[in-house]
This record gives sequence, structure tokens and C-alpha cells, in this order.
Amino acid sequence: MEGPGDPPEGQPEGAPGSGDEEYRSVVFDESFVRAARLQEFSARERMDDHAPAVRTRHVWARLGASRQLLLLVLLIALAFGTAVYMGLRHPYKEPRPPSAEPLRTAVVPLAPRGAVPGGSAERLLAHSRAAQFRQGPDAIVLPAVRRTQNFSEALVMTALATAKEYTVKSAVDRSVITGRDDRAVRLLLSPDQLDQYDHSLERPAADGQHAATGWLVRFDPARTALDDTPVRAEGAFSVTEVSPAVLEVSADHTFVYAVRPPGAAADDSSLFTVRRAVRFRFDRDDLQDHHVQVLQSTVEAGPESCGADDAAYLQPLPAGRTADNSHQPVTDPYATGRQPTALCGVLAPGPEPSR
Repeated sequence: MEGPGDPPEGQPEGAPGSGDEEYRSVVFDESFVRAARLQEFSARERMDDHAPAVRTRHVWARLGASRQLLLLVLLIALAFGTAVYMGLRHPYKEPRPPSAEPLRTAVVPLAPRGAVPGGSAERLLAHSRAAQFRQGPDAIVLPAVRRTQNFSEALVMTALATAKEYTVKSAVDRSVITGRDDRAVRLLLSPDQLDQYDHSLERPAADGQHAATGWLVRFDPARTALDDTPVRAEGAFSVTEVSPAVLEVSADHTFVYAVRPPGAAADDSSLFTVRRAVRFRFDRDDLQDHHVQVLQSTVEAGPESCGADDAAYLQPLPAGRTADNSHQPVTDPYATGRQPTALCGVLAPGPEPSR
């Protein structure tokens, strides 16, 4: 007879020997069960190697609104301060044009047809074409100022004013004309042209680049004395914008000087005329630094002899003298290499003054 076996439905719950006995000490109260959260991965998350379905909140999101605003203000201030600092350390400037070109000069003596008229300076001027010219620095007059496409009215005015100052210093200032002091002219020049200027005054040469009289009007004090009568002048300036970074000013003036040999009487004066056309250039650095580049200077001066060496000083013929044109340089068109070119003009006669 078989012994008693297990019931078909299994061991009764709670019966001795049941497997649940070992878990009887674990009790889950109702509050724990309600607080428990079941988290199930979505299909996409299960496909992506069971990435967590719950997102982690970013640090920025954990900050309050006021703190976010404060941090944003600090970031903006830091960016602005960095931009200002970089602007001061590395300010943007337009590329500077190439260094100044060397001055090109041409000095042409004007020979009189006959004897040079003489007399007192007042009488000579009263019967000359310069009778109505302005006198002294006031004779150099500026035109109406208008802005250009890339230069303001103030910058154009600066260019014209600097060109006028150079014109006055180099052709009207008595200390320069008499050869005593040329520093006022030198101070106005672009630093790139100072070497050429110094060479021209220390070792003048009629080579088209190193004639002192291409830079300024001056007479040899050992041969020519300047009358006390103010210099007469007439002329004009014009402005051209040659590029967004460069202005050019053209000056065309006629100057009339009353001169005589040193120690001569006042009635032995004569008039000496200089026609000078000068082209100036200004870049933005020149305008800021009050400098000028002198690019081209063409001077016609007389009465002189055609063979006069005008590289160092202009050489007026005294009253009553006639031109000596026997020493003109000879030009051989068949010779190669650099050689002097004879340049000379005829001075138009003026009204004959009455004594």
C-alpha cells in the first residue's frame, strides 16, 4: 500500500517545508508599495543597448532664473571686455600705401631779351604784372573746401592747410629765402623723404632729384640780398582723391621778389620772378602727423643766364645786366648714358618802369 503523497495541487501555502518560509521575515507595507516606481525601457531604448529612459537634468536647468540671468550678464561682459582689449592691442588700420616716392624736380632758368630793368622796389612793382598781387603769407589763399568720396571736409582742409604752410615756408619765409634756416620746411616733410631732402641741401645736383631749389626758393646771401618789400604772390590749389587712402594737392603759384646785390643801393633793385608748380601727396598717416610728401616740383625762374647752375641757389641777374648764354650744357643725342639736358626759356618783358 502506497504511502501518502503530495497533493496534486502542490504543497499547501504556509505548510511546513514550503519555500516561502525563508521570505516570511521580509514585509512590504502599503506605503512602500505605493512609493515604488516601476521603470520600463521603451522599444527604442531596448534597441539602443538599454540606454536609460530617465533624462538627467542639466546643470543650467538646476540654476534658478536669477542665477541664470546673472551668469548671462557676466558672460556678455566678459565677451565685450575681450573685444575691447583686442581692439586696443591690435587696432585696425588701413594698409599704409608704399613709402613716399622721391621728389622729381625741374628747374628752368628764364633769360631776359635785353638788360634787366632796375630801380626802387616800389616803382618796379607798381609797373609790373605783380602790381595787384597779394603780399606776404596772406598772398597764399586756399580754395573752398569740399569733401571727397572717402575723405571728410576736415581731412581735405588739413591737406590744404599743410600744403599752404609748406608753400609759405618754402617760398615766402624770409629766413628760408635768404638761406639762413630751412628747418621749418624740413619739419613738414614725410620721414620717408628726409634723406633725399638732406642730400639735396648738403650736396645739391642738377640730376632731377637733388636740386635744393626744387624743394624751396632760396638765394645765395653772398650774391643776392632780399629787399625789405614783402614777397608778392598769386596762385591756386586744387585737390584730387587718387585712391580711398590718398589725397593729392596741386599748387601753382607765381612769386615776385625784389632783389639787389649785397651792399647795393635801394635804387639798384630788380624783380625776380619764380613760377612754381608743385604736386603734394597725403595719406592718412600724413594727415594725422601733419606731414606732406612732395612728389613733383617744376620751377621756372628769371631773369637768369641760361647756363646758370640753379641746383643750390637761384641766381638772379642784377639790374642793368644781360644774360650770358654762352655756357649752356651741350647735349649729344648720339651719346649713351646719363647726360645733362639744356633747359632754358625766354623771360617775357614787363612794362618799362619810369625813373
